[in-house]
Amino acid sequence: MARKASLSGFPEWLPAERVVEQHVLDTLRRVFELHGFANIETRAVETRAQLLRKGDIDKEVYGLSRLAAEDEKNDPNALALHFDLTVPFARYVVENAGHLAFPFRRYQMQKVWRGERPQDGRFREFTQADIDVVGDGSLPFSYDVELALTIADALSALPIGDFRLRVNNRKLAEGFYRGLGLDDPDAVLRAIDKLEKIGPEKVTEILMTEVGASAEQAELALKLAGICTADTTFVEQVRALGVEHELLDTGLSELAEVISAASKRAPGKVVADLSIARGLDYYTGTVYETVLVGHESLGSICSGGRYESLASKGKKNYPGVGLSIGVTRLVSRILGEELVSAARSVPSVVYVTLANEDSWHEAQDVAAALRERGIACEVASSAEKFGKQIKYADRRGIPFVWFTHADGSHEVKDIRSGEQLSADPASWNPPAEDLQNSVS
Repeated sequence: MARKASLSGFPEWLPAERVVEQHVLDTLRRVFELHGFANIETRAVETRAQLLRKGDIDKEVYGLSRLAAEDEKNDPNALALHFDLTVPFARYVVENAGHLAFPFRRYQMQKVWRGERPQDGRFREFTQADIDVVGDGSLPFSYDVELALTIADALSALPIGDFRLRVNNRKLAEGFYRGLGLDDPDAVLRAIDKLEKIGPEKVTEILMTEVGASAEQAELALKLAGICTADTTFVEQVRALGVEHELLDTGLSELAEVISAASKRAPGKVVADLSIARGLDYYTGTVYETVLVGHESLGSICSGGRYESLASKGKKNYPGVGLSIGVTRLVSRILGEELVSAARSVPSVVYVTLANEDSWHEAQDVAAALRERGIACEVASSAEKFGKQIKYADRRGIPFVWFTHADGSHEVKDIRSGEQLSADPASWNPPAEDLQNSVS
């Protein structure tokens, strides 16, 4: 991970690192499918109007145009690379609604592009893994609970150590701010969203100078953001602040439902954290952010929330709830901290040597017999001395070397232990732990 990329923000993994990334993706895929999510893939581009219609993210979007094309900066139908998978998914739902069974559960793993300043955990090109459930007209709140539990299950299956899924509710926050007499809750949310980056003093200054809050209103807004519990005791703590509003009541009830279920099914993994705001405008209820314990400076590795009108067409509305895992951010930390490593950098288990230049076809027969049983292997390209062929296999990270002798007999050598035994290409199998290129 100390390697310098030739183009900042666009990571390229070495083969052994790529094995770790594939392990993460395969694990997430397995867990998502166990929870009944179907896989889709959307195109890499959307119109700029589609991407920019929710949230102030125009500086992050990469426009797409032909080199010889005229300036299309102000053309809403010009194309741009998607910066997340949620907005393209919303468009996908609207266009394919007649072919989908609702509530529709999907997972999606693709690259996205975002014009951010590259730094630890932040890239310009990266892979995301999303899950969403979308309804037709309405969506039961139970899915807000289910997605939190699904993500807790998925992250628990990864070699990332301890994590916390921090949950809040935009209705709770908006109702509290309105109950305080602050009429622009979105502006308050944007200020609170900066709390971890700039600290309470500067957030207070923003609330008072830009939002128009009094010192008392700003103090109460920060007290709300300071509440964090692993159970439903946050409800009493919010009530103790003395603010009342109907929307606040709804938000408290919804968040309590998520935390109550999570404390039973994923104890210690999901907490109510009332500082979580989420900057994108399309979230309307539950919001999630996830941090690695001990690596909080990395930022959120998984985030999302409930949205009511991101996917809509005319009077038709498709509310949903979803979460997105920053796979590249996760993998960068796994590799950087050496939390796991690949058993080998190549898929090959066996390297079939050549006794002489005329033995190539015979070696291919051995390789074919092994491959028929799912044993990955490769054949030497030339009949160098056996010592050189063994050294090459060792450099490649291939654990077994195969020899075919003049009398037609075969031997296989484990170059890690030096053990060499007779073998039959039609029946020999490596130990089970060597058959798959695992991580540990």
